[in-house]
Amino acid sequence: MENQTLTTIAGVRVGHFTDHRRPTGCTVVLFDRPAVAGVDVRGGAPGTRETDALAPLNLVAQVHAIVLAGGSAFGLDAATGVVRYLRERQVGFDVGVARVPIVPAAILFDLHTGDPAIYPDADAGYQACLIATDAPVAEGAVGAGAGAMVGKLLGMAYAARGGLGSFGLRLPNGVSVAALVAVNAVGDIWHPRTRTIIAGARWENGDFADLTALIRTGKLTHFAPLPPGSSTTIGVVAVNVPLTKPELTKLAQMAHDGLARAISPVHTPFDGDTLFAVSIPDASGAVSTTDVGALGTLAAEVVAEAVARSVTGATFPA
Repeated sequence: MENQTLTTIAGVRVGHFTDHRRPTGCTVVLFDRPAVAGVDVRGGAPGTRETDALAPLNLVAQVHAIVLAGGSAFGLDAATGVVRYLRERQVGFDVGVARVPIVPAAILFDLHTGDPAIYPDADAGYQACLIATDAPVAEGAVGAGAGAMVGKLLGMAYAARGGLGSFGLRLPNGVSVAALVAVNAVGDIWHPRTRTIIAGARWENGDFADLTALIRTGKLTHFAPLPPGSSTTIGVVAVNVPLTKPELTKLAQMAHDGLARAISPVHTPFDGDTLFAVSIPDASGAVSTTDVGALGTLAAEVVAEAVARSVTGATFPA
């Protein structure tokens, strides 16, 4: 089977830790060599770590891993385990007296499913690193998407399961663009090509409520009482061409268009939507296009497809 997930990009490994007690979990994206990265945060209630380091004017240009986790702010602790894993292997930014691993992270809120005292901790992040592989990424209710829910505007009683999805494209000229997203959105999930709802709020009879239509017709004039940050879609987009931090920041911005195509409503005050973008140039040096506009267009495409896959049960061996 052709690998059409994030690990189609050479030099990328992905590991999930899934805690079935709640459920919740984390997903770690490791890079075989430091990767230049950018980030764009669109949601109104984000939970992140080390994102300021990725600002185009700031010093550090490369990251060594990225962590996506459930558990709300508690889940940021998973990145500590990834830092420990990398430190043990002498991987990090050389500051003379030590190598400091740069590990940005973003979390989603899944505390309303099961015992909120259970969340991805440092050991969860470490364990995810140990099993990280370049095999096709396992999708569905795994890792950071294990406790995800979507379609929450009418309250959790009407919501549906979210999940984790990944999708990648390889062009005839060797350029690859791929995405991995954990989808825990306030809004419904729409298939980006058929423009039909495939997951979201449902009435008691099983019909989709169609949150956007309810808002458009004036039948839904305010959001259900959801705590800020109670939702969020977080993810990573990767390309196999050399890009700078400013270019990757623009790539991450354009990639958010994919969320808008597949989630409605999106980027709400209750979402913490955050996308990282990384460049892992092809080792041969043969792939060198730097047309950020074209790459950003493709990034939006793979993000939208990854969102759809997060809720359609696509699975691969872990």
